[in-house]
Amino acid sequence: MSTLEEIKNNRIQQNRFMIYNFIELSTLEQDRAECRLTLREESTNPYGMLHGGALYTLADCATGSAAHSDGRTYVTQNSSMNFLANIKEGTAVAAASVVHRGRKTCLVNVNITSEATGKLLATGSFTFFCTAKD
Repeated sequence: MSTLEEIKNNRIQQNRFMIYNFIELSTLEQDRAECRLTLREESTNPYGMLHGGALYTLADCATGSAAHSDGRTYVTQNSSMNFLANIKEGTAVAAASVVHRGRKTCLVNVNITSEATGKLLATGSFTFFCTAKD
C-alpha cells in the first residue's frame, strides 16, 4: 500500500487536467483533501468572476483526491453542486472529506470557500466508483 505522500505525489504528476487548470493539491490526509485555485484571467467567466466550470473542476479534484487517499483508483460516478457566491480575485479553497467508503463506491462532500473572506462559494457531493479489482 502506498503512503499518503506517495499518493499525493502521484496525483500531482498524473492529473494533467488539474495541472492545466492551475489547481494545487495543498493537503492530503486519510479521507480528506484540500485543493486551491488562485483566480487567473484564464479561469474567469465573461463577467470577470471565477467560472462555474472552474469551481466544479476544483471540487472534483479535491473530492477525487480524498477518495484516492486509501490508495485505490476511482472515477467520478455522480455529483451534485450548489453554487452560492463567487469571487473576482483571490483564491478559492476546496475542502473535501469522505462521508462513506464502501467496497465499490465512495461518497465525498466538499465545501469551497474564499480564502480571503471565508465565505462559502459552493458546496457539493460526489460519488466515486472504485476501479480496482477485488
